[in-house]
Amino acid sequence: MVSPETRPRAEEINRRRASKGLSPLLLVTVPHILAEDGMPISATRILSGDMDREGHILRPIRVMVGSDNPVKVEAVRNVLSKIFPSLEVGSMPVATSIGEQPFGEQTRQGAIERARMALGDADFGVGLEAGVFELADGMYDVQYCAVVDKGGQATLGHGSGFRYPPEVARRVREGKSVGRAFEELYGEEGLGRREGAIGLLTNGLLDRTTLSEQAVMAAMVPRIRQELYR
Repeated sequence: MVSPETRPRAEEINRRRASKGLSPLLLVTVPHILAEDGMPISATRILSGDMDREGHILRPIRVMVGSDNPVKVEAVRNVLSKIFPSLEVGSMPVATSIGEQPFGEQTRQGAIERARMALGDADFGVGLEAGVFELADGMYDVQYCAVVDKGGQATLGHGSGFRYPPEVARRVREGKSVGRAFEELYGEEGLGRREGAIGLLTNGLLDRTTLSEQAVMAAMVPRIRQELYR
């Protein structure tokens, strides 16, 4: 019987047994039971007062968002405050390997990079990245969220997608960012830090904060019901 940490040592024992002509041992890995912060429940952490026996963290959950955009920070706080009774949310600007305007799979990668760079000594790092996706009927906006824990595990999700107006799509294909295209066409500056393109396109019926919340909640699904995803 081995834990995930001790399995490599047990595999080494089996290799040595094989070299001596002995039959291998049957290895059974017992998975960790994870606490609220995504890390294993341990006697050390229980005795230190960090958590109780059920894995409930006995202090505020610390979260860092990989952006200083107030819309993203608010979305993260709104969602995680429903999951964790005590929460501290910070934010920091980060630089990713993705350009100003992510396309397709770059969107997912950008979210992961933001989350990993923001993590630091927090319990969770959160990255949000909106990108454009070319589909059969036009160019769509989809926002991804990545949540990374101290063990390096990432969970991902995305929110609703919506189609850009043809003229916006044309300018983005020519190399402009979505924000620049909206500014040139409609005279709207800084949409990404306010209601977003979705706010303008829906006449305020839906704003970027709500759209971002969808992505954050989707990324948290495997953590809310972690026993189903182990």
